[in-house]
Amino acid sequence: MADIKLITSKIDRDGLKKLVDDGFKDMVKYVVDLKQRRIAIGGELHADGEQMLIENGSEQKDIWGANYYPGKGESGCIEYTSMINIRPSQKNNSMEVMDEDLRKKIREMTFELIGSGEEL
Repeated sequence: MADIKLITSKIDRDGLKKLVDDGFKDMVKYVVDLKQRRIAIGGELHADGEQMLIENGSEQKDIWGANYYPGKGESGCIEYTSMINIRPSQKNNSMEVMDEDLRKKIREMTFELIGSGEEL
């Protein structure tokens, strides 16, 4: 399984392709820190990216997990689902991020730091 990378600027296309190819082949898991505007991308579990972010100063309340699918275009490249998103204390009782404002913030960071569904 691919390593996890902590990114604060756009990942280069070759780096993203390697994470996808070394991992799930059609997608890559990632975790966003909406407050510090950084992403932990890669690895087998969202929890590993969450741990990396927390170890580097993030707070759990600011962290959300998702999956990125290259080649699926802007409307289909993000799946807002992760076990780490089950957070009743923040009114998210599902693996899926339900709040549209949170989804918008995640989408903006994804497009800025990963991509907007382009082919690799």
